[in-house]
Amino acid sequence: MVGIVIILLGIAFAPGIKSQIDDVRNSDNLDCSNAAISDFDKITCVTVDYTIFYFVMGIIFLGGAVVVARRFL
Repeated sequence: MVGIVIILLGIAFAPGIKSQIDDVRNSDNLDCSNAAISDFDKITCVTVDYTIFYFVMGIIFLGGAVVVARRFL
């Protein structure tokens, strides 16, 4: 039960995190839509893009670990 709640909370928080990531990508300091940015800024844009994936997958794996631990312990 706790594992499923963790998974549901992670998925519920995902849209809020996605909007924060979009705000960061579209800010004046990090102009990811510009093709003439430095390599450092390009790597930062890619890293920021992967944040939502890592967050959702981490929450799903954490919830799955709780479910499996409850089932076998």
